[in-house]
Order: sequence, then C-alpha cells, then structure tokens
Amino acid sequence: MASVHIAQDTCKGCGLCVDSCPKGILALSGKINQKGYHPAECVDPDKCIGCAFCARMCPDCAITVEK
Repeated sequence: MASVHIAQDTCKGCGLCVDSCPKGILALSGKINQKGYHPAECVDPDKCIGCAFCARMCPDCAITVEK
C-alpha cells in the first residue's frame, strides 16, 4: 500500500497534483496554510496506487510518495 505525504506549509495550492492524480484522491483543502494558500490533501489514501504523478507534477517538491 502506498501513501502520499504533502508538506502543508510548502504547498501553494496550484492544483497540478489534483489534476494529475489518476485515482482522483487529491483535493485542495478548505484550510489555509502559513503562506495563505489552500494546500492539497489526500482525501482517500486507501486508493493511492503509488504512481507518484502528483509528486512529479509538484513545482515546489512538496509531495512525497512512499510505496
């Protein structure tokens, strides 16, 4: 089972990871981080397949995927 870790205070909420996830398990949070952005979050971690498309798309390197 894979897991997605998103550095909430590094994420600027661009949404590229949300758009790239083939399983649709990422979404922008309703919360605001220290920089004033709505960071991405994993809403259904059990469905993660570990493809790491989200991590590759992240311009801020805020996402890591563990298999």
